[in-house]
Amino acid sequence: MTDESVTNQPTPTPESQPPGTPGQQARQWALIAHVAGFLGCVIPFGNLIGPLIVWQLKKDEDPFIDDQGKEALNFQITVSLLMLLSFLLIVVVVGLLLVWLVAIGALVLMIIAAIKSNEGTAYRYPFCWRLIK
Repeated sequence: MTDESVTNQPTPTPESQPPGTPGQQARQWALIAHVAGFLGCVIPFGNLIGPLIVWQLKKDEDPFIDDQGKEALNFQITVSLLMLLSFLLIVVVVGLLLVWLVAIGALVLMIIAAIKSNEGTAYRYPFCWRLIK
């Protein structure tokens, strides 16, 4: 294969994407919606505020952003409720283990969701209570 045949291949454009595939910008905003949950490490309730802001600002631009923004927000609501329950169960000692289990699980699942959404795959969190439809 010569260098000319490699350089003469057309570069993909947004118009040449397969139908139903989210564009680069939509995938990027979906990734940001999932990663915005890490704001909870810096700001109280940031894990809820971050995905909510991204979803509200960008939901009308692309159905993929709308779907993944809702998924990220629903997951963060679920994590917040589980953390609250875990803190309440600290009284009976089992809550200490649950706090760490929920935190590590949320961390791993948010990273997986960010990677999948950046690839253009709609990710569904397991064990997620979907309040926002």
